Amino acid sequence: MLRSCYDPAIDGAAMIPTTVSCKYQIISPREVRHALNLRRGQTLQVIFYDNRIELIPLQKLRALRGLLTGIEREVQPGEDGE
Repeated sequence: MLRSCYDPAIDGAAMIPTTVSCKYQIISPREVRHALNLRRGQTLQVIFYDNRIELIPLQKLRALRGLLTGIEREVQPGEDGE
């Protein structure tokens, strides 16, 4: 379990403090690295909005292979019959 300020209203949310270094680098806490299976050199997407930063680990397309296996391919008509 992550050591954090846990908010039960947001499933799995955790706030863990970290520090920005003199080179503007941010250390990701060990619990976060393990929970997200982050590796050295892995690429993260940085999103800045509403005065906050989100880091999203990017995956290679090969890792996503089979993600949609078993999904129904036929499109069903909507309520309006189209």
